[in-house]
Amino acid sequence: MQQAKFSLTPPLIEFLNHYKQYGFKDKSSMVQAALLQLKKDFEQEKLKQSAQLYAEVYEEETELQELTEAATAGWPE
Repeated sequence: MQQAKFSLTPPLIEFLNHYKQYGFKDKSSMVQAALLQLKKDFEQEKLKQSAQLYAEVYEEETELQELTEAATAGWPE
């Protein structure tokens, strides 16, 4: 596994020093978990923005609405 060097503020260092209290085996696993969660949060936000953009486009495009209605005609509700 690659290593990275970075700086943290004293309150974050103090928080990281309590890694065992939060169920982590070491500081590295705590930082990794935090970064993975941050990555997941960013990806989720990007997905929400994309869905919102598609919803806006759908609302403005009557041809797209008609196409969707025609494609789903006869489908069970």
